[in-house]
Amino acid sequence: MSVLHGSSEMSELSPSSVASELKSTSTDLDAVLERIEKCVGEISHRFGRWDDPYARGPGLYFVVERDSMAEFAAPMGTNRWPVEDCGSVFSETDVFLETAQKVALSCDGAVVVRNDGTIREEMVRVKQLSADEYRRINDLPYAEWMGTRHMSALETSVREEVIAAVTLSEENGRVTVFIDGAFEDSPAAFRVTD
Repeated sequence: MSVLHGSSEMSELSPSSVASELKSTSTDLDAVLERIEKCVGEISHRFGRWDDPYARGPGLYFVVERDSMAEFAAPMGTNRWPVEDCGSVFSETDVFLETAQKVALSCDGAVVVRNDGTIREEMVRVKQLSADEYRRINDLPYAEWMGTRHMSALETSVREEVIAAVTLSEENGRVTVFIDGAFEDSPAAFRVTD
């Protein structure tokens, strides 16, 4: 998987074309992650005020689940992904992008995506790792720049039920992909500069 570095175009994918082209579960998951990553990158790229200290940018936190996260995820108040407008990451490109943009500017919590690309309506707060879970993993590579959303995504990525997490920092537009307790990011690739 690769993190986008500077491309501002999302590939046009439809559910039927994706379904016919994908042969294996890993390919399906790659397509789901690629779709989320491109969307988040495009939102970062479109926001032109990352250097303005008084502007709050769009922020997102996607979690792609392998199995149900219900055991360690709690509803995040009334925050909802509008599934009636966009129920899958494979919805039309503009629909997915515009829906994600609205959510990024108005909601808080993690957007949960099933491994087939279906998006759950309820946004969630992911509970911290238990003491037993911490004991099973080595030290996680926390970075100085990580805020609460990023630390949560890093920890969430080590859970067996989770495939990956993708975040967009509302402070600087950093797009980060977390998988199995590791991360890859593009700190300034999408920032608009003069």
